[in-house]
Amino acid sequence: MSVTSNLALPLNADLHCHSAVSDGTLEPEALAARAHANGVQLWALTDHDEVGGQHRARQAALALGLPYLTGTEISVTFVDVTVHIVGLGFDADDAALQAGLAATRGGRRERAMDMSDGLAKVGIKGAFEGALQYVGNAELISRTHFARHLVESGVCRDTQEVFRKYLVEGKPGFVPHRWATLRNAVGWITGAGGMAVIAHPARYKFTANEEYALFSEFKAHGGRGVEVVTGSHSSADALRYADTAIEFDLLASRGSDFHSPGESHTDLGALPALPERLTPVWTALEDRIHRPS
Repeated sequence: MSVTSNLALPLNADLHCHSAVSDGTLEPEALAARAHANGVQLWALTDHDEVGGQHRARQAALALGLPYLTGTEISVTFVDVTVHIVGLGFDADDAALQAGLAATRGGRRERAMDMSDGLAKVGIKGAFEGALQYVGNAELISRTHFARHLVESGVCRDTQEVFRKYLVEGKPGFVPHRWATLRNAVGWITGAGGMAVIAHPARYKFTANEEYALFSEFKAHGGRGVEVVTGSHSSADALRYADTAIEFDLLASRGSDFHSPGESHTDLGALPALPERLTPVWTALEDRIHRPS
């Protein structure tokens, strides 16, 4: 099925993944090829707080005949929890968006050095230097890069064990960071002509009141979508957030959150379809889709 045939029909859209420009392991061109090979019909690269890979991703996708939406994933602090807001279909050259993302990236290096100091106190030396070996963009050093280093150096069996033992709240390598505000993140995306989407909402473990506040404030600032089907959601999660999408009159998105062939549980293009009762985000982004000529 071509994306141009009928955007309302079930579509193998994958609108959430990461390249080596942020914390993925594949270059944008390799991700485009993987998405195409896996039957993706509409694709977006959504690197963390960064649009540096957008032109490469779009060119690679269009060369393969794969329709493309610009994307990013902005880190937001909401009630002292890091929440991710995906932006889709915006102008990647928008000056205000680029400035906002640059400001959000600021402080990651200092945070990473503090994380390394915390790990050193429990006997894990040189973690900052080790993590840097896995960073494609030094401005975007993250917990994922530390996790890869600790796995490769034999401290843990896999990245999930690293997070559980060392990199979540209360563990020696955890350092909180103040990210963008919800208002700013949604404003940057919509100001650049795009759509703001709450990413993988089941991951945040909010209370019912906190989650209601998140969705209410998101809508008030101009947010329009929520990821219903994503790599970290169970089928029960998908049903729950399908109901939430209807309750808040939000469009539904779908994305694997793919980072790496060796780490990600869900490959590009391998997600189940959105529930039929929902309206997909791409139906409202038709004029923002880059299509092969």
